Amino acid sequence: MKLVVATRSRQKMREIRKILAVVPGLEVLDLDEAGVAVDPAEEDLEPFDTFEENARSKASWFHARSGLPTVADDSGIVVDALDGAPGVRSKRFSPEEGLTGLDRDRANNAYLVERLADVPAEERTAHYVCVAVLVDGDAEPLVCRGEAAGLILDAPRGENGFGYDPFFFDPDLGCTFAEISRDEKNERSHRGRAFRALAAALLKRR
Repeated sequence: MKLVVATRSRQKMREIRKILAVVPGLEVLDLDEAGVAVDPAEEDLEPFDTFEENARSKASWFHARSGLPTVADDSGIVVDALDGAPGVRSKRFSPEEGLTGLDRDRANNAYLVERLADVPAEERTAHYVCVAVLVDGDAEPLVCRGEAAGLILDAPRGENGFGYDPFFFDPDLGCTFAEISRDEKNERSHRGRAFRALAAALLKRR
């Protein structure tokens, strides 16, 4: 079986390939390998207010272009002191426009820390959320969800990970998601939990 993962993120793709490697005979393709060229319309595929709706939107759009079973995820960080923000707007949380890649990550993190400046450390509770949706023709989409709880720090720690990882502190581990190995992160992270659930579902189908 071939499965397209609808992301342009090399870091995210690396994590997902590692997790889905447990499914025998599954050929995991990135968008380039699936022959799906970059389209400006991709920036408008996440207009909804829930992670599931956004993930389903992306999976359906890329499935229509690849003609292959396609999984997409929508992920974000939910901060209690900010009434759930940035949530589904995590990727574009900063008011700065026109940023991409690491520049966007830095701006998002700086804005998050700014918004939490007056919040005591123990009240900076948050959780990462990932919802993965697999679309395959007319079959009912497969939906898998994963979460990971933590605290938001006021300064980055660690050189691994991406996005909000350097500021996301896991109390059980005593470190941030940017201070742990890729394998450890896959065990603890929201994305790891969502895609392990997907892998388990795919194994049951075999």
